[in-house]
Amino acid sequence: QLQLVQSGGGLVQPGGSLRLSCTASESLDSYQIGWFRQAPGKDREGVSCMRRGDDWSYYADSVKGRFTISRDNTKNTIYLQMNSLRPEDTAVYYCAAETSNIKGCWVGLYDHWGQGTQVTVSS
Repeated sequence: QLQLVQSGGGLVQPGGSLRLSCTASESLDSYQIGWFRQAPGKDREGVSCMRRGDDWSYYADSVKGRFTISRDNTKNTIYLQMNSLRPEDTAVYYCAAETSNIKGCWVGLYDHWGQGTQVTVSS
């Protein structure tokens, strides 16, 4: 059973940057990966996803041009680089993985989840 352990997150001022990391218990070569977030009182939403084997990736409109998803298969780790952070980016962020490789970044597609990490953007 794949396990995902997240690190990073915390408190940052508006306009600042953070990098989230998510390390897997096994190789992620066979997995489509993604980052999701859940703000208080809201549903969990897809932030960015990356399919295995090709260059397809997805970014929510709200983060395009500010966030970048990447993976380092040598370290079994995926990253979310977040720049120009805004107060509305405040949420618990989750990494996730799935094996169907269907192009998609919706919650129901993913069946392996990290523990979540809080990101708070505030002055």
